Amino acid sequence: MSKVIEWIDSRTGISELLDDEVFSKKAPTIKKWYEFFGCFGGMSLILFIIQVLTGTFLLIYYTPSPKEAFSSVVFIDNGVYFGWLFRRLHAIGANVMILLVMIHMLKVIMTGAYKAPREFHWISGFLLLMLTMMMGISGYLLPWTQLSYWAVTVLTTSFSVVPVVGPVMMKVIRGADAVSGATLGRFFALHLALPVVMSLLMAFHFMMIRRSGIQEQL
Repeated sequence: MSKVIEWIDSRTGISELLDDEVFSKKAPTIKKWYEFFGCFGGMSLILFIIQVLTGTFLLIYYTPSPKEAFSSVVFIDNGVYFGWLFRRLHAIGANVMILLVMIHMLKVIMTGAYKAPREFHWISGFLLLMLTMMMGISGYLLPWTQLSYWAVTVLTTSFSVVPVVGPVMMKVIRGADAVSGATLGRFFALHLALPVVMSLLMAFHFMMIRRSGIQEQL
């Protein structure tokens, strides 16, 4: 096994990359009270990975159909080994992830870490916050319960107050005049596409952080 790892490493340089970027890279000096608030970005990434893993598991058993969506969720809770655990991790993790990203953004605002030369950190981070909230909203409808149905009805109705284009926006989001199977299909497709978009945006976010660095101190 060691020879295989050595063969791969000699051609890819993974160990050198890890040594430069992870093991030997020193963190900047920051004030003691600030250390706690510097971990929310990394915690958000960990929760994103958990969301992808648990969501993939749920995707195996979930059926995005108005007639079968709720029954498939019931089956996950009661008929799949540890299905209830994966579903709870996915649901609670979504809420916690949104909270952590918001705290992370608040920390950036309070410390002025969005200023030059880190404008792209802020822009990409703000877009990630919006996508995180969209992922939570799109996933909220998928169990197809009364609570999720009427919550999405209220949410999408709020778009109708936008001048001129409001009613059209509401219909485009719903896929019909009211929340229906078309809405469920659109939200399901959006829920699957968002992690891919977020992964690409995260890669850009991390690239910019590595390029210009994080804020050293307050």
